Amino acid sequence: MTFYFITSKRYFYQMKLLSVILLAIFICASVSSCKKETYTTSKMASVYLSVDTLNFDTVFTKAGSITQYFKIFNNNNQKLLLNNVQLMGGANSYFKLNLDGSAGTFFNNQTIEANDSLYGFVTVTINPNDSIKPFTIKDSIRIIYNGDTTFLQLRASGQNANRLNNITITHDTTWTNNLPIVISGGVTINSGATLTITQGTKVYLNQHAPIIVNGTLNAQGSNDSSGAITFLCDRLDAPYNTLPGSWPGIYFTASSENNLLQYCIIANSNEGVAVQSNAANGATKLTLNQCIFNNVKDVAIKGTNTSIVANNCLVSNSGNNVLLYSGGHYIFDQCTIASYDNSFVSHVNPVLTITNSDSNNNAYPLSCTFINSILYGGTGFVSDEVVATQNTMSTFDVTFNNVLYRETNTLNKAIVQNNCLVNMSPMFKHTTTDSSSFNFHLTAGSPCIGTGMTSLTLMNDLDGYPLSAPPTLGCYQRLQ
Repeated sequence: MTFYFITSKRYFYQMKLLSVILLAIFICASVSSCKKETYTTSKMASVYLSVDTLNFDTVFTKAGSITQYFKIFNNNNQKLLLNNVQLMGGANSYFKLNLDGSAGTFFNNQTIEANDSLYGFVTVTINPNDSIKPFTIKDSIRIIYNGDTTFLQLRASGQNANRLNNITITHDTTWTNNLPIVISGGVTINSGATLTITQGTKVYLNQHAPIIVNGTLNAQGSNDSSGAITFLCDRLDAPYNTLPGSWPGIYFTASSENNLLQYCIIANSNEGVAVQSNAANGATKLTLNQCIFNNVKDVAIKGTNTSIVANNCLVSNSGNNVLLYSGGHYIFDQCTIASYDNSFVSHVNPVLTITNSDSNNNAYPLSCTFINSILYGGTGFVSDEVVATQNTMSTFDVTFNNVLYRETNTLNKAIVQNNCLVNMSPMFKHTTTDSSSFNFHLTAGSPCIGTGMTSLTLMNDLDGYPLSAPPTLGCYQRLQ
């Protein structure tokens, strides 16, 4: 009995001692944990923003922007309390702020964990005013912490616009350049009606907005710095402003006639111009003078048993630059048709495809002439930049006069060639694959210089400079 008592007593004291030790460990751990959870109140606390300014590219009035974001970094080993984050324009600001998932203009006591960050998101929607020219909208976000203050600047370029939604043009109509034309839902030009677009007009179309021409489109720009007519996507913020396929394209239907595009820029569309059938009056269905097609997802110039005349045009970096099929009548004079891999469109198709057949192998008369032109592309997936398929059940009259082109196989012998240059680099100014800005002017030493035939119809090149004598091949005469 005595032995049992002593052992029990000793056991009691041992357990008591163990409890004290465990309690001490718990208290120390709690104190340590609490110490780590405290906020830094030092004015020397390191806080910085991912950017000092959020810039929004041109935003059309009534249209919202993309969402841009910023991050507030806490590089300290303790938590940081942001006493206040405030959109200074308040509820009347054109900008909208979302901080860490919550929308508002005024945020108090926002915690950033140690060595962590907080996300903010900003959009802008601009109301119309009476300004014709672009204008700038500004605001700021104020951030207060530990008695210190920093600001994030907000800046957007605003632009009023004439907004059109799913309209049908039933009578002769003119669009002028006083304000950009922003189109949603598309435009249809009825048979018998003409849409005239004056020089310098900028047309922006959304992803569901084709231009369908049953009547006549007459768009005549000029070659000065602000005189070209542009057809672009309505998203002007990166990266959307350079995405191919951002809007559908311009479609000339069977009933359309007497169409003219002059000094026009068509870019980033799914198709550039798609022309169907010959005009009822027998005239050229579409004339393209000094036009630029670039970064088109599918086909830049598509002709289906129709008639197209293209002078001094640049057709570049598209899924298919020029596709002519089911016959038709075509003339391309002093044109540069070239493709290289770029950020969005891989060069996997020839720059020119010609056939007098349709998809059912029916044959139609084909007459096609290329004069003083360049048909060239970067190496890679394409070995022959010209593919011509002849159906002997109908006429196939294709002529190359003073044309530079690239191929590895023998060009279709049905094509008549006069003074052509084969597999010689045109020596473009800048065609680096990772470049977002290609330059298809020629450099000194180019075999294209002065090797063209004298033109009976053209006077100037795409830049407006007179043709040399003899002319240089392609759309540009001046070297760079």
